[in-house]
Amino acid sequence: MITADEPTSADPGTAVRPGRTALARRQARAARIFVAPNLLAVVVFLLFPLGMSLYLSVQRWDLFGPMRFIGMANFARMLTGDPLFPIALRNTIVFTLGTVIPTVTISLVVAQTLNRQLRFIGIFRTILFLPLAVSSVVMAVVWRFVFDTNNGLLNIMLGWIGVDPIPWLVDPHWAMAALCLVGVWKSIPFATVVLLAAMQGVPSNLYEAAQLDGAGELRQFFSITLPMIRGALSFVLVVSVITTVQAFDQVFVLTGGHGGPETSTYVFGIMIFQNAFAFGDVGYASAIAWLIFLILLALTVVQLWFARKNAMEE
Repeated sequence: MITADEPTSADPGTAVRPGRTALARRQARAARIFVAPNLLAVVVFLLFPLGMSLYLSVQRWDLFGPMRFIGMANFARMLTGDPLFPIALRNTIVFTLGTVIPTVTISLVVAQTLNRQLRFIGIFRTILFLPLAVSSVVMAVVWRFVFDTNNGLLNIMLGWIGVDPIPWLVDPHWAMAALCLVGVWKSIPFATVVLLAAMQGVPSNLYEAAQLDGAGELRQFFSITLPMIRGALSFVLVVSVITTVQAFDQVFVLTGGHGGPETSTYVFGIMIFQNAFAFGDVGYASAIAWLIFLILLALTVVQLWFARKNAMEE
């Protein structure tokens, strides 16, 4: 005798539930198979090098001999005993400020200009975004010819207006200026893309209401656009700082691996390269890299906190 509480073979609930469970298991298994190569790549190319560099930062190693544990000696030497560290820190700060501030300012202006319907606006956008498709090394090689003192395109154009040739990559003061100029040219496209996408997400009715109240374009930009894109703006700031602090390839190609004239472009990227491969002190280079990592990690945490705070306020 079958009671009402006992399932039957005709009960649709008991017929479908096992099939769903088996399907869910197969989908989960397939998902793990597809994700496994990506997880393996993360472990091999990200987590393992990160852990290995942390291990090397407390060792003394010249790439050939045995490693010797020295504890925090590399960090103590970096902060108190290396006269080149303050130079690298100063140059990195100057390079960062000289790149990030113009990048954000120009990108805001360009994004605001592109955020409207104009003739041939697609052509302007394509030209603006071209540097994103160019390799950093190729870009730096081209700019090295542009900055040539005698036959460089930039000095030739300055000569047309009566300006004497400028030793862009020879004079210590001009070398940093040239480096910042290339950094700005390289960073503007990415920053503009992010800011333009944020501006296009601002509701148009806010601008319509502001126009009815008599607000001009400048007032609308500072009262509506900037507050509405502050999350994207903070993201661009942090990413620009991270990219600039980690800069190596363009600095190496433009001013060489020795730090430029009178160490004027001796930034952290060059310092790590020299210590690891020129001086054979991999442990010390790893300690420098980890200090930079901790600084950038702190900036990223601050940016995430700021973005979360903005999201809660909105």
